[in-house]
Amino acid sequence: MNLSQILSVERIAVDVVAASKKRVLEEIASRLSKPGLALSEVLTSLTGREKLGSTGLGHGVAIPHGRLPSVDASLGAFIRLRNPVDYAAHDGQPVDLVFGLLVPQNATGDHLKHLAAIAEKLSDEVFCEKTRAATDAAALYALLTH
Repeated sequence: MNLSQILSVERIAVDVVAASKKRVLEEIASRLSKPGLALSEVLTSLTGREKLGSTGLGHGVAIPHGRLPSVDASLGAFIRLRNPVDYAAHDGQPVDLVFGLLVPQNATGDHLKHLAAIAEKLSDEVFCEKTRAATDAAALYALLTH
């Protein structure tokens, strides 16, 4: 699956400053919200999922995700943090690469496909080093979508 179906350059940011997991979720939610999709609704969905267990995968990567009935197609956003934050990841390492995902309430198959594609890319150490070295959102978009 090509992530260009769910991601746009406008929903990517580099060197984001966030001092906590809560602030990271707020940053991702702000990039996923849009007209008709309130920031508070997105944030509630993401934090609700985090309460079930951390979406920090390890090796500095997190994939916060949620489902919303008001979303008609999957949406992705990506931020690279200026400084890693404690995210309660499974390996105990701080997180600096964050891919946020929202899917329609009943899109179980798509949800799993998107998560698998994102996790596959972000579990590759060489790929992650390239994302950490990218200079801007356009460079990150090119990496994430090709």
